[in-house]
Parts: sequence; structure tokens; C-alpha cells
Amino acid sequence: MLTLIGSPQSRAFRAVWLLEELRVPYELVDVFPLDPKVFEVNPSGKIPVLQAEGQTISDSLAICTYLADRHNKFTFPAGSPERAVQDSFSLLAANDMEAPLWVRHKHMDILPEKLRVPDIIPSCELDFLQELKTFETRLGNNTHVMGDTFTIADIMAMFVLSWAKAVGLDLGTGKALNYMKNLKQRPAYQKATQIRRQSRPFSEMKR
Repeated sequence: MLTLIGSPQSRAFRAVWLLEELRVPYELVDVFPLDPKVFEVNPSGKIPVLQAEGQTISDSLAICTYLADRHNKFTFPAGSPERAVQDSFSLLAANDMEAPLWVRHKHMDILPEKLRVPDIIPSCELDFLQELKTFETRLGNNTHVMGDTFTIADIMAMFVLSWAKAVGLDLGTGKALNYMKNLKQRPAYQKATQIRRQSRPFSEMKR
């Protein structure tokens, strides 16, 4: 049995989505970051964490990579050129696109008031929009980042794009929105979204 620790309101959603795509049994422990249950398995207190085969795996990209490799689905073989391109898309989403959103979020909601720097927010938004252009250029007219093949890189990208849209950033009316519209049709995405809606909102997290 796989055990996924972390609120589906967080990056754990990525792993929930993939687990639903794989149709494998798993237990979801719906807890927020820094919960005592998280510290028991991850000294940083960060989520998500996956317990599998006697190992504890942290970081959503590492978790998704493990699951896809383990089941040989939604990924290209390690060592192939296609896998390298897939990984580059995953890292574009996780690093270049998500990082400015996370910094923006910290300076708006997470950090103590005295440490927030409101003037940094426009810069973060500009950084994201520049990386969005890179993503759209690389995506081209493809349905998925790897052409017609759905992979975990799409899960990473969809999460970041959805986050940007949710906080009011303008994604335009072109490729990114059409890309998201196609992914929303996947039954596993819809099931994962339902699970997220039924989980506790982050507003209940004690800071």
C-alpha cells in the first residue's frame, strides 16, 4: 500500500492526480505542512511525502517520477532523448514557472508582516509571464508537452498554470488556456479535483 502524506490543496495534488491516473490503491493522509505527522517522516515538515516499498520519498516531482517509472506509465524511458525533453519540461514548470509564484505567495501571505516586501510582487509576476511565453513557445501546437503523449510533465505544468490562473494572473486566450482545457477533460484529473475540494482548506492551517 502506498501512503501519500499531504493536503491535496498543496503540491500533493500532483501526486494524487498521478495516482488516480495509475489506478493503484493508496492511502491519503490529509495534513498541512509542519504537522507533527509530517515531521515524523520528513525533518523539513514539508509536503507531500510518499511512503513506498519501505522508503520515504519527498518532493512532488520526485514522487511523480518514482511512480511513473515504477509503473512504466506516463513517462519516457530513463536515458532516452525523449525522457530528457520530458524532464526539461518538468523542471521548467517546477523551477522557472513555479518559483516566482511561490516567492509572490510568500510575500503576500506566508511571511511575517515585517519581512514581506510588496515591491517584489510585480517582479515575480513578470518573471512568471516571461517563463509562460517560453512554455507556450516550446509547447507549440501540441496537445501535451510531449506531443500526443500525456506524461508527468503535463501534471507539473497544469498545476502551475492553474495556480497562476487562480491568483488572477492573465494567461491570455491562447495556447496555455487551450492546453489546460484539454487536460481538465481527463477523468483522473476530475477525480483528483473532487478529492481536493473535499479536503480541508488551507485557511484552517494554524500558523
